[in-house]
Amino acid sequence: MTSEATPAERLPALPEERLDEAQKAAAAEFFELRRTPVFGPFVPLLRSPELLRAANRMGLHLRYNSTLPLRISEFAILLVAREWSQPVEWHIHHPIALEAGLDPSIVAAVAEGRRPERMAEDEAAAWDFVTELQRNKGVSDPTYARAVAAFGETGVVELAGICGYYGLLAMTMNVARTALPPGARSGLKKLPD
Repeated sequence: MTSEATPAERLPALPEERLDEAQKAAAAEFFELRRTPVFGPFVPLLRSPELLRAANRMGLHLRYNSTLPLRISEFAILLVAREWSQPVEWHIHHPIALEAGLDPSIVAAVAEGRRPERMAEDEAAAWDFVTELQRNKGVSDPTYARAVAAFGETGVVELAGICGYYGLLAMTMNVARTALPPGARSGLKKLPD
């Protein structure tokens, strides 16, 4: 029996004594805004302090000030995590999605890479929009119209923003090989090509 070794993190946390002034300032701002030290996807982003700052502010808006219902924004985040096979993103957002009211059968289908069988109208609109955007790099007129009917124009822009923002985090963590917290399991496996 062979076991697949987990590759080493490429961009692990930097020791505080190695941070330059810009990194220290970005980490302090992060703590001030989130009340937690730099973690997960933000660890590799700390190498680019201004990118970390911009990403942090965008993330705070999309997580806490979006016009989308939390259940829908978390659903979209899980769809992005699934698209990128990103275990840390999945680990963080899976429990939030369930707590926000997303049906466990929907979450299970997403984890397996398949369209959920039963979704509310707004969930189906979000699924179609996010899936089409990620796979086709755009959305058709019917998909756009359905999303606008469900979420309004602001919601559609924020749904696209969630795809872009969490795509950025997923790509960054995949490049950095960001590890799950010790003892954590994401429940998300890489899908076959």
